[in-house]
Amino acid sequence: MAAYRTTPADTEHLPPGIPYIIGNEAAERFSYYGMRTILTVFMFRYLHLMSNPAAVAMSRAEAQEHYHTFSSWVYFFPILGAIVADAFTGKYRIIIWVSVLYCLGHLALALMGGSGLSAEHWMWLGLFLIALGSGGIKPCVSAHVGDQFGRRNEHLMEKVYQWFYFSINFGSTFSTLLTPWLLEWYGPHIAFGVPGVLMAIATLMFWLGRNTYIHVPPGGTAFLREVFSRDGVLTILRLSLVYLCIAVFWALFDQTSSAWVLQAEDMNLRWLGIDWLPAQIQVLNPVLVMAMIPLFQFLVYPAIDRVFRLTPLRKIGLGLFVMAAGFGLSAVVQGWIDGGTRPSVAWQFLAYVIITAAEIMVSITGLEFSYAQAPKTMKSVIMAVWLLSVSLGNYVTALVNNWIQVPGINAVVARAADLTPTAAGGEATVAGWKLRVSDTVRPDVWGSRQETDPVREIRLAGHDGAFDTPDDVLLSFNRFATLLGVQTREDAVLDSATAKIDAFFFASSADDTAKELPGDEAGATLVADLRDSGDRPLRYHRITRDRFRLAADGPDATAFTADDVILAATVVRADPDEAARLKSKPLTWWEKRVIELKGEDGRREVEAGRGQAPRTKIDREITVGGLVTLEGADYYWFWTACMAAAAVAFIPIAVFFRGRPHLQDEPTAT
Repeated sequence: MAAYRTTPADTEHLPPGIPYIIGNEAAERFSYYGMRTILTVFMFRYLHLMSNPAAVAMSRAEAQEHYHTFSSWVYFFPILGAIVADAFTGKYRIIIWVSVLYCLGHLALALMGGSGLSAEHWMWLGLFLIALGSGGIKPCVSAHVGDQFGRRNEHLMEKVYQWFYFSINFGSTFSTLLTPWLLEWYGPHIAFGVPGVLMAIATLMFWLGRNTYIHVPPGGTAFLREVFSRDGVLTILRLSLVYLCIAVFWALFDQTSSAWVLQAEDMNLRWLGIDWLPAQIQVLNPVLVMAMIPLFQFLVYPAIDRVFRLTPLRKIGLGLFVMAAGFGLSAVVQGWIDGGTRPSVAWQFLAYVIITAAEIMVSITGLEFSYAQAPKTMKSVIMAVWLLSVSLGNYVTALVNNWIQVPGINAVVARAADLTPTAAGGEATVAGWKLRVSDTVRPDVWGSRQETDPVREIRLAGHDGAFDTPDDVLLSFNRFATLLGVQTREDAVLDSATAKIDAFFFASSADDTAKELPGDEAGATLVADLRDSGDRPLRYHRITRDRFRLAADGPDATAFTADDVILAATVVRADPDEAARLKSKPLTWWEKRVIELKGEDGRREVEAGRGQAPRTKIDREITVGGLVTLEGADYYWFWTACMAAAAVAFIPIAVFFRGRPHLQDEPTAT
């Protein structure tokens, strides 16, 4: 360490290590955002196909929960990396060490579906290592930038942080376009492998600049003294009040990679003459950041400054209100989707413009503000506390998405292949369900059965907890442990209700592509005369233009519980125009995999998705439980209200905040 410089040069010029740091950041961000861009779509549409036979697909809420759990890890681990760096190793060493873990995490994702572990276990191993690596790097790299400056060139720091943030978006722009395309055509192994290669390049680039950096020695006990000094404690407490409100901002902003991606799947993705993939819409954010940073720097901020003095906290406060407006627009768009239309994805572009403006005011300003407020030996720790606000926001989003999920039988279906027949009169318990497993065909002759032949049954005790009563739920499986059907006492009334919805749909237009499902009120009227086994009305809900559900409250006579019996229906349209457009388009990796796993059933599913169904029909399936209690536009309005409340709460914090900046070459406290 003695061979490295430990204090900034007395110069007015740009520090020589900055190009290496910014180059490393661009490659590392390509790696991270390339992986993150496709993560939600992968969990929702691909993960269950990595097993053979196919596993149970994740619900949207579950995919969102897992995505934000991972994001929470990514922004939690910086506090550990910062403490180790500032107290023991210095920033350079910790960055190099955790970068290796980072590369191993990408390797684990690329190996999903391989031998040794299940696909889901490979995924969680990879995500944990990436979170540990990325989280350990984050506070050290951003603080490492500030370490390169002294008093004579501190005037360049703001511009360098702008370029630092620009490099983040430069790297993520290309990865956001590339990895969804790789996932679409070449599958998860390649799509997750390419970001791993970029992470290896980022590690090499950072190592090459080692002799040009200012290596600030670890603070050791001096670090601990300053952290627990009056000034250190007050700095953390003051900033924590600011960060609590900013956490709500991140709870909303990071949903652009989860909820907004899944929203895009229900929108018209033909825009600007291009057929976009849902995950690719995220590219709007880094592109807009690169375009809008100079716009704000040279036009917006000076214009506002002429009206009133624009301090960092005022920028942040304005950004919180702007964020509420942007998410409110996404709620309006979701309302249109709920109403049965398919709005253009251009509406998400407008929402991205608004929230990107908010990001520039909140995130860039907060990054610079945090470094300036941190005492000399606490730079990494304060940057980690700033990132901890991102972790908190994502953790809250994960919690909400967990809370709104109602348990269902999918937890049993997912374990079906691992279950063995229970003894006569015996029972087992899986995910809170009492059950009995029995084979309807001897296992030694399963090989002669077709994929559509049931060979095993699982009987679930219903709400009364007893077997062989009307509350029972009967699941049938084929020899590959694939669910073939669900039988409940509500099947007949749900079939009757579906027949009425079908009749309305097919009578709505002579043109198959123009046929419409009834809205919620019209659908409720159609099935108003039908009652479930508990003499309660059925619940109808149109989810999108081509999806609806009918729900019976079940034996507990209560809505949105694990006993609800659900009929989920999807319209499969015969669309000659779509079929002609896609006729020459090769099969995607997903389509090939579905055919590989499901055979002729998979081929028919793929053809239907391409508009090649011989006739328009409505597919349906029965399940029990598994609903979400907050969905559609209500979900988006909930978060909009949270953001508006946080913005209002931030006003007195900004007014009464008192602090002072600390530069790297000021004297160290003793």
